[in-house]
Amino acid sequence: MNRPHYILLPVNPLFIAGSLIIAFLLNLLPYGYWVGVPDFVALALIFWSIHQPRKVGIGIAFTMGLLMDVHDAALLGENALSYTLLSYFAIMMHRRVLWFRVWTQVLHVLPLLLLMQSVQLVIRLMVSGKFAGWTYFAESLSTAALWPVITWILLAPQRRAVNRDDTRPI
Repeated sequence: MNRPHYILLPVNPLFIAGSLIIAFLLNLLPYGYWVGVPDFVALALIFWSIHQPRKVGIGIAFTMGLLMDVHDAALLGENALSYTLLSYFAIMMHRRVLWFRVWTQVLHVLPLLLLMQSVQLVIRLMVSGKFAGWTYFAESLSTAALWPVITWILLAPQRRAVNRDDTRPI
């Protein structure tokens, strides 16, 4: 079965900003430090760094990391460093990832998320000396599992119709 190949419209910068704000607000929900809660800001940063690397880059990742540092009351710069590295490596491999289907892209996104959490874990180990346990990495697994859903949602406004209708402008 052949799947339709979509020609994507240009993305609206306000849509990018809105999706990052919504991701930040989802991270602000009061579920505390539950095990396996996805990091929506990291997911949105990876998505936009892969799909729009010239519009969402390391500077936005750093800013979002500082906002998450303030929210989590974490060591200032912990999330900023991990999100910056996350965005850098996502931009570095964005051309390769886009060649694969969405389900295979999860295998590229998961190591990025594990790297981000490893950086955070090393910083916390250096500061407090306490190991969070192996369940700490459940967040990366749950976040990577959301990749197909987020891809479908964030690409929806950019898709053109497969069968073009002459009465519609696009």
